[in-house]
Amino acid sequence: MPVPAYPKAEILFPPRLISELQDLRGPQWQDLVRRAAELPETHPESLAFSLLMIRLNGCLRCTNGSYKFMRGCAACSRQTITQFKGTDEDLLRLYRQALSDVERYLAESGRLDRAA
Repeated sequence: MPVPAYPKAEILFPPRLISELQDLRGPQWQDLVRRAAELPETHPESLAFSLLMIRLNGCLRCTNGSYKFMRGCAACSRQTITQFKGTDEDLLRLYRQALSDVERYLAESGRLDRAA
């Protein structure tokens, strides 16, 4: 069976990587990561964490063959969080915005009650 050219690559930040980001910042970040990692991947808070990482990582601009794509999501995400220039509170503010966006989308599409 042939080996894929980029076995680490994903299209968007996968929820299975959330827990790998826990020890990269301070206590506020660690608490957020711990909580998001414990939730089902369809929970609004888990979806919001993935959305946060998709935005921070620039996943929508990542293309097959780019350096970030070849390194894979885990390495890209770790680098993004460790090199983030803001504070942990800035990251939490961005997370709260992502959560608000997810909740608004789920409410507008009639899916909020089923997702929680």
